[in-house]
Amino acid sequence: MTTSPLSPFISSKFRFWSFMAMALLVVVHEYNLNVRYLQPWTLPGEPLTLTGFTEYFLANGILRFRIPMLFIISGFLFAMNDYRPYKQRVKKRFRTLIIPYLIWSALGILFTWLLELWPYGRELVANSHVVQVDDSRMLIHQYHWYEIILRWIFRPIPYQLWFIRVLFFYNLAYPLILWCLNHKVARWIFFTVAILLWLGTFGFTIVEGEGLLFFTLGVWIRKKGFNIEQPGRFLNPLGWGIAFVTLAAIKTLLAFTGEPWMGKAVYPVLTLMHKVTVFSGLVACWYGFDRLVSWSMGKRWFVWLSAFSFIIYVGHAPMVAYCIDPALELFRSFQYDRMLAFITLPVAILVFCIGAGWLLRTLVPKVYSVLTGGRGFSATI
Repeated sequence: MTTSPLSPFISSKFRFWSFMAMALLVVVHEYNLNVRYLQPWTLPGEPLTLTGFTEYFLANGILRFRIPMLFIISGFLFAMNDYRPYKQRVKKRFRTLIIPYLIWSALGILFTWLLELWPYGRELVANSHVVQVDDSRMLIHQYHWYEIILRWIFRPIPYQLWFIRVLFFYNLAYPLILWCLNHKVARWIFFTVAILLWLGTFGFTIVEGEGLLFFTLGVWIRKKGFNIEQPGRFLNPLGWGIAFVTLAAIKTLLAFTGEPWMGKAVYPVLTLMHKVTVFSGLVACWYGFDRLVSWSMGKRWFVWLSAFSFIIYVGHAPMVAYCIDPALELFRSFQYDRMLAFITLPVAILVFCIGAGWLLRTLVPKVYSVLTGGRGFSATI
């Protein structure tokens, strides 16, 4: 098992992809077609257009490799610190994950509650369906007190926080994961179950298939000394990149046009294509964009921006969901109004999050440190 430190390039590569994953997450969450809650098998529910194809191709195809990559990086980095006591690491992860999780979940409730005090704000919240309980309760003001507590702890209004929650539980389960990886029979059973959970898009509060598989894969890659600097024979990024783009395009076309002639079979087909697209994207992007990584991380302005990865992650939603309809309304008189909103809203959200993060870090660094779990103060991981 390897104990070698990260090379400077791999360290910068982790930082690059962590930032890109957060920035692209805003694009995915700004998806503004008729059916906005995306699953691998989601059908758009509208005719195929250039805008519809582009948004689905990106938001439910090309950009879906991001979260698995973050889980792999997280598992790799956690395994890299085995020289530190496990209890010490878990205690630190509680401070860097759970404390920000609870704070931002509470801020999401407060922000939504205040927005609902304004008539137009109530309409935005209701139309977003972010806090909907049933057909008659669409607002936080309609919650019972215990539902607010459950929201705060288990189902944050900033819905992206699920990643932090399950990541912490995988950190807690690390000794068990490591034991399974170190025993051949247990390893095969574990990976078989994890792959089946991933293929089935299984998930609940503390375990979900995508995170479990890829966090464990990150641990395995680190422990086995797998070469993450250069692609092996079967990991040529060009071939995987062609498969990545082709599968995402075919999946998009099937999502719009496949149901009339495939019937219910379209759902498992879309799901399987989605999974292969995600894996293809992981290989193609990790090994195929080294020049872009080197160029980007050689620019001071990009390194400065990358320090705000976490504040982008925690700060963009539910704000982005509440802003989709106003953005569409803003461009209503223009041709390709949905495409214009799809392009401009993520940029505006990113500028806002980075600007707010910079102000907090400059004016109240201790508050910023608590909000981000100590992240965003240096140019290293």
